[in-house]
Amino acid sequence: MDRVTLLERSTAGTSRASDADRHVGKRIRERRVMLGLSQQQMADMIGVTYQQAHKYERGINRISAGRLYEIGQVLSVPVNYFFEGLDDDPPENVSSRQRMCLELARNFALIQNERHQEALSQLARALAAQAGASDADTGQAEDNVIRSGTTG
Repeated sequence: MDRVTLLERSTAGTSRASDADRHVGKRIRERRVMLGLSQQQMADMIGVTYQQAHKYERGINRISAGRLYEIGQVLSVPVNYFFEGLDDDPPENVSSRQRMCLELARNFALIQNERHQEALSQLARALAAQAGASDADTGQAEDNVIRSGTTG
């Protein structure tokens, strides 16, 4: 093999982030948001600049094993957390519902008053129970319409 071919092979994968790098970055961002941390806060905690943390999350810069371990410690997850779902078929985009859930988790984590957190949790349970009862009522009404052979 000539020198040019070796050089092409060695630099072929370095200019673009791999799917694995992007996946790990996405998992870092999801966990950071879930904990209610800003990119700047996380960057300070792991000793890098905001720009470097941003590049990690976008999968632009690769993360060394030591740095990934440090990020896992800061985000309170084991290193393998960042690789979970890597072999699964990637979802096209984050749905608005998923984005809303992440935002809800982040905002919930920012609430300092435990009584307020508990009140919000109880509200969510009550709304979910009400939605469940409403769905059951709707299903029963549909069953009654089918049995009677009438439509509304």
